[in-house]
Amino acid sequence: MRILFIKLRHIGDSLLLTPTIVATKAKFPDAEIWVLVRKSCDAILAGCPEIDRILTTANPDAAKRNHSDWIADIKLAALLRRTNFDFVFELTDNDRARFFAIAAQTKARCTNKHRSLRWFWRPFFHRVCHVNRRREHQVVRDYVSPREVLDLPTAPPLMRFAGTSMTPWQDSLEWLETRFCIIHIHTRWPRKSWPIDRWEMLIASLLEFVPRIVLSCGPTYEEIEENKRLCAKFGNRIVSTGGRASWSQLAWLLKHTAFFVGVDTAAMHLAAACECPSVALFGPSPIHEYYPWKTKSWVIRPQDWLNENEVQAVPRDELMAEIPVRRVLTACREAWTIPAE
Repeated sequence: MRILFIKLRHIGDSLLLTPTIVATKAKFPDAEIWVLVRKSCDAILAGCPEIDRILTTANPDAAKRNHSDWIADIKLAALLRRTNFDFVFELTDNDRARFFAIAAQTKARCTNKHRSLRWFWRPFFHRVCHVNRRREHQVVRDYVSPREVLDLPTAPPLMRFAGTSMTPWQDSLEWLETRFCIIHIHTRWPRKSWPIDRWEMLIASLLEFVPRIVLSCGPTYEEIEENKRLCAKFGNRIVSTGGRASWSQLAWLLKHTAFFVGVDTAAMHLAAACECPSVALFGPSPIHEYYPWKTKSWVIRPQDWLNENEVQAVPRDELMAEIPVRRVLTACREAWTIPAE
């Protein structure tokens, strides 16, 4: 049996697909599982050994593609056309993903019923499953169609990043024997950001009881420089990954840390996949859709202490600024008390 899952979303969304893949492999251990994701999303799936082959598409932004990207996508569609799949699951909810799903050779093309599934797409899918889009986690939404079609267990399992796929982080390894926490302050979405002065106040307070702090960041210049500045401000008890840590190295750090604190990003979802206690800061993001999946967590969001009228009065881009340091610090103190394994 050969099964294709298509999820052309962001990096964290790719990781949210792993519970479905794990459940499918458990039900059909001899199945050959293929996954199609956006370019740059494949690395975070390296920790899911249940996947047999990962395919990638070009950048979804047409303005950032070149001729070789277009050619690569045409070749990808041709590969899918000449490959026989027993099942194809389109879980992205956009037209580009549906194009690749239609290109795939199969007698069982499946998707979820979404608002954007317009009438002309419907004849191309052999099975359209209804999904409740209210108050459901994205993991559950991805799971609906495969669960119904493949008769999987009712509840999806944990996310997956196997310990055998983790790579030790060598930088400053000499002090990682001391308990430490990981902070990830960066996000590509400004509306998800917490003011930098709040992070500085939080770090200063954390250093009163946390011996060491690792600052995680991506490879962009701005993130690397911001982390450098924080390291210079607080001294040698803080170290930055400097944009050099791969997903497998960050997973290793998360497996060894006391707790993680950060905003709604792929790093937060990776912490959940590593079963790391997590303090997650949410503003405009729908918490019911993206909270840390099946791990010990403290979700901090203004909606928990502001009434509905007060929330409506705050612009969505400014909701994160409503989170005070003291609430995050209280959650961090509780996370710190969890005994090390």
